[in-house]
Amino acid sequence: MKHVYDVIIVGCGVAGCFAALHLPDTADILMISKAGLEDSDSFLAQGGICVLRDDNDYDSFFEDTLRAGHYENRKESVDIMIRSSRSVIKQLIGYGVEFANRDGELAYTREGAHSKNRILYHDDITGKEITSKLLARVHEKKNISIKTYTEMADILVKDDRCDGVILRTDDGKIEPVFAEDVIWACGGIGGIYEHSTNFPHLTGDALAIALNHGIALEHVNYVQIHPTTLYSDRPGRSFLISESVRGEGAVLYNKQGERFVDELLPRDVVSQAIYRQMDKDHTPYVKLSFLTIKDVDIRERFPNIYRRCLEEGYDITKEAIPVVPAQHYFMGGVWVDSNSQTSMKHLYAAGETSCNGVHGANRLASNSLLESLVFAERAAKHICDNSLKGRNRLRGSMDITNIKALYNIDFECYTDPEAYHLRYKESIWKEIRRESDNESNHDKVKCG
Repeated sequence: MKHVYDVIIVGCGVAGCFAALHLPDTADILMISKAGLEDSDSFLAQGGICVLRDDNDYDSFFEDTLRAGHYENRKESVDIMIRSSRSVIKQLIGYGVEFANRDGELAYTREGAHSKNRILYHDDITGKEITSKLLARVHEKKNISIKTYTEMADILVKDDRCDGVILRTDDGKIEPVFAEDVIWACGGIGGIYEHSTNFPHLTGDALAIALNHGIALEHVNYVQIHPTTLYSDRPGRSFLISESVRGEGAVLYNKQGERFVDELLPRDVVSQAIYRQMDKDHTPYVKLSFLTIKDVDIRERFPNIYRRCLEEGYDITKEAIPVVPAQHYFMGGVWVDSNSQTSMKHLYAAGETSCNGVHGANRLASNSLLESLVFAERAAKHICDNSLKGRNRLRGSMDITNIKALYNIDFECYTDPEAYHLRYKESIWKEIRRESDNESNHDKVKCG
């Protein structure tokens, strides 16, 4: 591995890939993934991606996003996302992404808290379709190198400026790598929870590193609970049952077979209703029925969910399935401005790692992929306009002893991955509890 790049991107999901594709072909780029390339939450997104259907849709799209976010959203960011959405979709189609069509026109579906159909989708694997096509385009770029099973242990910081990343490679070596700019696109914090729809290796490392270096965070206690994951008493990642199934007409039942909530209310409201019903029924789950979906072949519309439920012993064409809420999404994160800049110079963040204020206290369904793409592109464009100056070329030739002295680093503290992860996990939970305690207007960690 070389020791100097123009840009290092930590993460290979939609945010990381889209940022890389918007940097110039003359930029020397390193992308790293903590696991395999398909082990990002971007691949797991089922429902779809929102888009502004036409100019008449702007006010309702804006209001739906704010209402779902309990009006704690950063309005400038919401405006940027919505107004950029059609450009993003056009680019995705140009990259080869295929969305559902009806009679030659894009097909739109609806999910909870949306006032109208504005969600594009690809079966029930929209995230996989988008991410795999973006990765394919990234692989075509000769200026982009990708290292899998390579972990960010820390960043190189001098004078409140990010000069690169300290990596733990797949063979356990600790290596400092310099860059003109660094983009954090390394996902959420589901791995610190016992039950989550996220991959377990997504443990919020960027947040812990930010805390260690005094980089601003925002709303770290805003954690979204998805109302419907397939109930299992086995440990491991929870399987998401997309909100789009309720958008198509699926309903929730209590143990008496009665509906107990409007399934298209915002996620936090539905999740809370399910928790109350489970407590009332003294059961560890409620039931979700696909049988109320009309005019749609659910095996064709939701093939991945159909197959997975069959593997678990449930046929969604014949019976209701047990579902339970689980940790799903992180609305808080590393504070960034409208160009995805963090409070540290030459350090950017995009996707679930960042908090640009789009989601407020509760994310509107299918805004996550869109928000990630919009603000990843803005990070790349800001780097193009303001960086790539070659300021770290000489430092890349320094020996380890001088690097340790210049950056005041003890490499020994990174050599034990288990202790490292435990330390980072504890620091994140401490910050979540601190912020929750300080915000008396929030009587519990946000869910939705």
